[in-house]
Amino acid sequence: MSDFFKVLENRNSVRKYSDRPLPEDLCRKLVEAGLRAPTAVNKQELHFTVVKNDDPVQAEIQNDLNPDAQTSFFYNAPVTIYISGNESFKWTAVDAGIAVENIHLAAEALGLGSVILGCMKDVLNGEKKEEYARKLDFPEGYGYQIAIAAGYAEATKEQHSFDFEKNVTMF
Repeated sequence: MSDFFKVLENRNSVRKYSDRPLPEDLCRKLVEAGLRAPTAVNKQELHFTVVKNDDPVQAEIQNDLNPDAQTSFFYNAPVTIYISGNESFKWTAVDAGIAVENIHLAAEALGLGSVILGCMKDVLNGEKKEEYARKLDFPEGYGYQIAIAAGYAEATKEQHSFDFEKNVTMF
């Protein structure tokens, strides 16, 4: 049990990655962590698409986010995992949030870095929504929910602090 809390204490959002490729077995472990996340009424309505950093769709999304950006919205992580979900199910966004956090914590447990990416929501659900759904191989009726970039961290940052007394009410 204490190992889990160590993972929580150590995890952070990594925004700089080495160019070392992420082996397929580690990619599979990350996705499996997402698949193990609970879903409302066990609907299992999420789909995971793993995209390597050098895939052309990454450059297209980057350009649509901001063609003048000086840095990558993917932070040059070797992989990005896109989570799509059934758009007609009421709890899909919540379930995707749980899955992405499982992946984030699994990355830390595996000695990897990761950062949850919400910045592309408007682009992937915008005017090119159907095109991106096709390019990212989302199942019919599924839409982008959230993504996470992962790889070997090249730099980390200090943990954020919190004020338990200010942010928590206990009855």
